[in-house]
Amino acid sequence: MDFLRPSSWEEALAAKAEHPTAVPIAGGTDVMVEINFDHRRPEYLMDLGRVAELSEWEVGEGSVRLGASVPYSRIMEHLRTELPGLALASHTVASPQIRNRGGVGGNLGTASPAGDAHPALLAAGAEVEVASVRGTRRIPIDEFYTGVKRNALAPDELIRAVHITKADGPQQYSKVGTRNAMVIAVCAFGIALHPETRTVRTGIGSAAPTPVRAKAAEEFLNAALEEGGFWDSGRIITPSVAKQFAELAAGACNPIDDVRGTARYRRHAVGIMARRTLGWTWEQYRGTGRTLEGAA
Repeated sequence: MDFLRPSSWEEALAAKAEHPTAVPIAGGTDVMVEINFDHRRPEYLMDLGRVAELSEWEVGEGSVRLGASVPYSRIMEHLRTELPGLALASHTVASPQIRNRGGVGGNLGTASPAGDAHPALLAAGAEVEVASVRGTRRIPIDEFYTGVKRNALAPDELIRAVHITKADGPQQYSKVGTRNAMVIAVCAFGIALHPETRTVRTGIGSAAPTPVRAKAAEEFLNAALEEGGFWDSGRIITPSVAKQFAELAAGACNPIDDVRGTARYRRHAVGIMARRTLGWTWEQYRGTGRTLEGAA
């Protein structure tokens, strides 16, 4: 295994163009596990630790540009207001040591359905900025996951940043694991209320071959909230609406049985998390939230 260590973004892109099979490593929290268990033996390993810009973020007027290697601990500390769903997801990542090293770019590059960041990114409607010597493009998060541990990156491309619209309403994240820390998700669920557009988005992790949205559940809830006047009145969502949303969210799953949980349990747990996180976010909206620019 050869080791590449570019000192700048331009050097990294040139190295990736010359060695398309090179596996990038920043925090190493995913890649090193696969290497240590001999599940992966890349010809080239590319250390991006010296590319400083990957660890920077920028808060704009309407969105956050998050460098691919910004540690989860920084997201928790500095971006809780702008990216509440991702900050909550970051809290569930492994241990403090790993949260100080791992970043969203690693989750995206590995594209494991169990990656903790994916449900929050789907719910927020993120875009992934990727680049090569040929240029830069932005991939909508809904188009990024293409299969089990596969993504839409071309062989010569690297993940540079993630663009995430600043929260205009409450967001929540929930994860089921076999213990409270250092655990891969049995399943996970993220939800984001978007009062400005009067829509709800979701994200499901570790309950399908790829991270997915519960689109039928979203469509049902969007219609129910609008037709029932919930956005304007702020009244409590009826149990029947919450129950139907949960059932549709569970129906969006396509899980497997494995050592961490059965398919049946995963579907059940996703439904429970969907109902609970909907309740939490709606209570925030009714209380401190409504819309961040002012309740109707």
